[in-house]
Amino acid sequence: MYEQVSHSLLNDILIRLNPEIKQQQIRHFYTRLGANFYSIHSLFQVLYGDRDDFEEQAQRLVETMARQYIVRSDQAKETDLEREKNHNWFLSQEWVGMAMYSDGFAGNLEGLITKLHYIQELGVNMIHIMPILQCPIGKSDGGYAVSDFRKVDDRFGDLDSLNLLSEDLKKRDILLTLDVIVNHTSNEHEWAKKARQGDKKYQDYYYVFDNREIPDMFEENMPEVFPETSPGNFTWDEEMQKWVMTVFNDYQMDLNYSNPAVFIEMLDIILFWANQGADIIRLDAVAFLWKKIGSTCQNEREAHLILQLMKDCCQVTAPGVLFIAEAIVAPVEITKYFGEDAINAKECEIAYNATYMSLLWDAVATKNTRLLYQGLKSIPDKLEGATWLNYIRCHDDIGLGFDDADIQAVGFEPAKHRRFLIDYYTGVYKDSIARGLPFGQNDKTGDARISGSLASLIGLQAALESADQDGIDKAVHHILLLNSMIMSFGGIPLLYYGDEIGSLNDCTYLNDENKANDSRWAHRPTIDWEKAELRHQPGTVEHRIFSAVKKMIAVRKEISAFSDFNNRELIQLDNPHLFAFSRFDLQRSSSGVLVVGNFDSRPQYLDLNVVSQTFKIQQGQIKDLFSGSTPALFKDQLVVPPYHFYWLSD
Repeated sequence: MYEQVSHSLLNDILIRLNPEIKQQQIRHFYTRLGANFYSIHSLFQVLYGDRDDFEEQAQRLVETMARQYIVRSDQAKETDLEREKNHNWFLSQEWVGMAMYSDGFAGNLEGLITKLHYIQELGVNMIHIMPILQCPIGKSDGGYAVSDFRKVDDRFGDLDSLNLLSEDLKKRDILLTLDVIVNHTSNEHEWAKKARQGDKKYQDYYYVFDNREIPDMFEENMPEVFPETSPGNFTWDEEMQKWVMTVFNDYQMDLNYSNPAVFIEMLDIILFWANQGADIIRLDAVAFLWKKIGSTCQNEREAHLILQLMKDCCQVTAPGVLFIAEAIVAPVEITKYFGEDAINAKECEIAYNATYMSLLWDAVATKNTRLLYQGLKSIPDKLEGATWLNYIRCHDDIGLGFDDADIQAVGFEPAKHRRFLIDYYTGVYKDSIARGLPFGQNDKTGDARISGSLASLIGLQAALESADQDGIDKAVHHILLLNSMIMSFGGIPLLYYGDEIGSLNDCTYLNDENKANDSRWAHRPTIDWEKAELRHQPGTVEHRIFSAVKKMIAVRKEISAFSDFNNRELIQLDNPHLFAFSRFDLQRSSSGVLVVGNFDSRPQYLDLNVVSQTFKIQQGQIKDLFSGSTPALFKDQLVVPPYHFYWLSD
């Protein structure tokens, strides 16, 4: 878009460009810069236009983008061009992800290279490697307290080993996802050290205050993220003799994005990792990027403007790179991180479907899908050019952030229902088979979240401990039911390493004083490769889960109706134990899939006449795409065994 003020500024910037940049042949960069600069200027003006150094900062911004484009590899630039031509490439059903800690999965990055055949065997073609940047030992927050944004931590390897991994992944057509922690740094980061030594320039990179007057005003509205281990949102720094904002932990200092120098520094870091081979950048804690007195300091409008500006700038330098929004927020807020009032995502192309995840766990505990249906209705439609990450477990805890109104709408009392779920998954409830652990308990509110591996939460651990074969069978079926729900719902299914072989809670973390107070380490396993080898031995739990998930992935990739173009419709049923939705192939109107899952321990039936208006089925021709068999029918009633699923087509 041509607009006089912004393009006048752009002309001035280009005239003043560093001579080293001017000498480069960067035609595509200039084309994209011109196309995006009106938006870039508008956002930069809203955020920083009242500063005296606005034009100087705008110059730095453009030169930062240009320098990162110049060092971008020829292969990456070719990929950028290909993805620009097919900008919805990531909405295809062919993508299946897995999140992992590289040290837990294979020791380090070099070890991970030797295990890529395992990932390919399963059918996974996108891996998310949990944070690998340098962090202080003992105060790393699982990799989220970064002390050097451009260095791989020695525990995982180095840049050379990462680049070797990236090259190997590209040969195998596997996407690489890396984290950039954008909200905060370790208090041992170079910027933080300079701030603590009294450097005013770097104190302006953070929120620091001489006394408690302003912090106390913030605290009136800010919730506590980790009330059990890190109460409050500010920490007194003895060396600096100031209060510093530390929302997550007392050793993580929140970055001040009202300073444009911070934005430019962090954009440079994002582009740096894009140039190390990342196809997708996961932006951590994006809901917290803007702080404002009188608010919760979450989901502020300016946080969205920052993300829009990051996306516009990335599209100039590395347009083939996608953003994931790590925003575990209320359903009404989450879709805003795709970018409101747009078709294609103008903030982040991908977001975690945390609501769907937690609703699935509710259905497991209650054997009832009413809240699952109700909660999904509360999620606004996503943009056409955006997609979800659908997952069962991840490195983090399970939060119970259902809307109170939804809980009440299905006949439950919110506080009592959440208490039941916590008690059920931590094994307090008398009939529970779950072996989870509480996390983030807040004694003031009674709230808590839940840790634990998929297998331990679903009942497999308890069944194995008691040698209960029937319980083992039920747990395996339950695991496959949940996997079927994320594979077919619409979006990118994201497996969590170890779940594909039924890994149980690992409580050895209790022997490490740096981890003992964080129960999430129970589900951050070190893979037992002898156990993993059992995936080749029929009859073992490992074989049953791995082979079924592998087949599920293979079938998913063949069903174009499982691509993600808002081609899903929930089917409300009278039976509270069943969950059903239809998927349609928008290219072939007659082609579709009916997904049905039974969350109860007893067989249920589905009256096919109920779904006939949404999904047409011709009698005698119905087939389960996963098993290849014809399900049991009595007249117009489809029998759905306990903890079973169907992907039905005629």
